[in-house]
Amino acid sequence: MKRSTIMLVTICLLFSYNAFPQDLLKKAGKAVASEILGSGGNSGSAKTDPEPSCACDDAELIVGFGGSLKLDYKETNISTMDDGSILLQDKMSGNYYIIKGGVTQGPFQAGDPEIAGFENPDEEMDKEQILIRYKNYISRQGDKYLITFGDSSYGPYGDINSFTISRSKDKFAAMVVENVVTTEMDGKAMDEAMKNAKSDQERMQLAMKYSQQMQQKMMAGGGPATMTPKLVTNIPDATFDLSSQFGAAPDGEMKYDDILMVAYDKIYNLQGKQVIALKSQHIGSKDIFVNTSNTAYAVYNYGTIMFSDGKTLTDLFNPHLIKTGGQVYLAYMYYSPKRNALMQCKISF
Repeated sequence: MKRSTIMLVTICLLFSYNAFPQDLLKKAGKAVASEILGSGGNSGSAKTDPEPSCACDDAELIVGFGGSLKLDYKETNISTMDDGSILLQDKMSGNYYIIKGGVTQGPFQAGDPEIAGFENPDEEMDKEQILIRYKNYISRQGDKYLITFGDSSYGPYGDINSFTISRSKDKFAAMVVENVVTTEMDGKAMDEAMKNAKSDQERMQLAMKYSQQMQQKMMAGGGPATMTPKLVTNIPDATFDLSSQFGAAPDGEMKYDDILMVAYDKIYNLQGKQVIALKSQHIGSKDIFVNTSNTAYAVYNYGTIMFSDGKTLTDLFNPHLIKTGGQVYLAYMYYSPKRNALMQCKISF
């Protein structure tokens, strides 16, 4: 390069440096700030994830994680109750907190009576959980179970497969079996005897003995008809057809303050009338919700609500029916990164 050219470039660089040093530094500073802190270069807040697509403009604040309740949302287990209250468990400390009506209670420890009754929504209740949750209505009577609702008693029954009550607690429905071939105590005794058998021959003899006892008990109890599931409820004109509703169980959360039953791809009221036919892609959904006029439904699976009209909402949890000002809504919750809080939206339903 010619010396004159080098000199010219040097003079230009010096001129540029002297003329625009502050602008260059400002631009560099903004770029670095945007990269580190997020768009806008706001040094007062960290970069946050975008709001989920299910967020709504009129969302209601349920609980914030940045105030007195300092929890990490990603390290928190969340469970809900029928009355809308929420149980939070801090995975790090193991502490529990109850959120009800905008008021936070806690911390509580595992086993505290205040947190009894919160079930995992992803798991079906077993017999012991049913007895605990509905202890005001179901009691043991020897080897059987008695249902007491209002001033009336039902049973006793050999087994109660499912039990539910309406939101207003004035209606109940249960699937029961009048007699069972083996009670829980019988089953334990049989298992113990088979376990202690010293040979295959002895186990075979025990199996034949128990088979004969079961047949005798079945006939003495009224035959096989008394061992098939039947519907018990205080709702007038209730009926149950085992051939068309096989495997169905009453559900008091599906429709606001009412009890319906799902049998594979159809939903029935307790008078045996079909009120909804599920689309094939919605069969077997975890939770189903039916509107008050029986003209539409929604299903919930793993963070997604799918409506019968094809609409879909994602990144949410705890869908449930509520009633405000005489209007029934399908409400759901979501986590807001912007507010670091649990929010609730509701849709007319």
